[in-house]
Amino acid sequence: MTARSSLTIVLAAGEGTRMRSSLPKVLHPVAHQTLLAHVLAAAPKGTETSLAVVIGPDHQAVADEAKRIRPDALTYVQAERLGTAHAVLAAREAIAHGVDDLLIAFGDTPLISAQTFARLRAPLARGAAIAALGFRAADPTGYGRFIVEGDRLVAIREQADASDAERKINLCNAGVMAIDGRRALQILDKIGNANSKGEYYLTDAVEIVRKQGWESVVIETSEDEVRGINTKAQLAEAEAVMQARLRKTAMEAGVTLVAPETVYLSADTSFGKDVTIEPFVVIGPGVSIADGTVIHSFSHIVQTTLGKNVSIGPYARLRPGTSLGDGARIGNFVETKAATLEAGVKVNHLSYIGDATVGANSNIGAGTITCNYDGFKKHKTIIGQGAFVGTNSSLVAPVKIGNGAYIGSGSVITRDVPDDAMALERSPQTIREGGAARYREMKTRGKKPEK
Repeated sequence: MTARSSLTIVLAAGEGTRMRSSLPKVLHPVAHQTLLAHVLAAAPKGTETSLAVVIGPDHQAVADEAKRIRPDALTYVQAERLGTAHAVLAAREAIAHGVDDLLIAFGDTPLISAQTFARLRAPLARGAAIAALGFRAADPTGYGRFIVEGDRLVAIREQADASDAERKINLCNAGVMAIDGRRALQILDKIGNANSKGEYYLTDAVEIVRKQGWESVVIETSEDEVRGINTKAQLAEAEAVMQARLRKTAMEAGVTLVAPETVYLSADTSFGKDVTIEPFVVIGPGVSIADGTVIHSFSHIVQTTLGKNVSIGPYARLRPGTSLGDGARIGNFVETKAATLEAGVKVNHLSYIGDATVGANSNIGAGTITCNYDGFKKHKTIIGQGAFVGTNSSLVAPVKIGNGAYIGSGSVITRDVPDDAMALERSPQTIREGGAARYREMKTRGKKPEK
């Protein structure tokens, strides 16, 4: 199929009034990506491909999302809603440029795959004028039915117009269609609006093709793949299907999901080898997990990079901008944000590390807080390599804790601590140069350090 050029038109002009939301329908999320993003990701890409998105008036947000996902996308406005064929012809300019394959898809079918688009294109290469996507419906009520004669599709009959015999057919119209691009405008321009709604229906293209003596064929897929989203209930159903698909893909790649049905993944989650995820873990967008990492139960992770052999949780929250080096440990009730923790860092209990860099092999004691916000601005905390921060400490940013420094329990640090120094800040503040080294030396000798 790579030798053939293509244009994919994605119809995304719907208001989605049944969603009961001010957000355009195609911008609602499934697996932390918009419905539109899923469809655009599946559409053909690369050389000799083009993409057009048909949007409604005043839907600049939809146009912006299309450009974010596919910078090559062109957008066209359907000023009036006069049916699916009318929506397709809103992109007439793009169609007129001429391609081998014209693909027509819908912005509210997030489960469609790139493989299905490729299957739809294949009959066009063999001379078919139309390839229409169909599915076997468990309950066909309300769907258009495919009327076939042998291997040929001769008509798509809407429920209201179908005979009793035709209503028993369970091969239904998914709406997605591929048309020979060289004949596309000839076919589309023949579609009329002589119906009760006075609209131009794309389904009429099949009978136009039959009258021309050209061939239309059916490509079948699963009902799940072509689920359209019109309500919040249908959005939840699509989410469930997507999550099942993502979990299956993860496990096939070697990820251990202890209780798969309890784990929530994002469409862009990236896994290394031998990753283990315990029950009731939520992984939001922008998460990369390297080899051997274990995420314990009830942890929530968003926009985070995890190195190899990292341990997270249970009950940990990693917020956007978190990066953990190999072998780092984040324990129960620990929260991080915009924080880089280098290899071997341990933050095991009840701590908040925000807007911070923590050097390799440092230990952050229970109850430690980086006080990064002064009421007006965020400030940075820098902790050097091999530092030890005692329990219940507050590090008031901006502040720097040197390499090998030792912060005594209960300290409130408001000024920089030099390398290998000991800080036991109460009132007044005490910072002892070289104190950390002396503390470790006396500890090994069994002596109690001087207060």
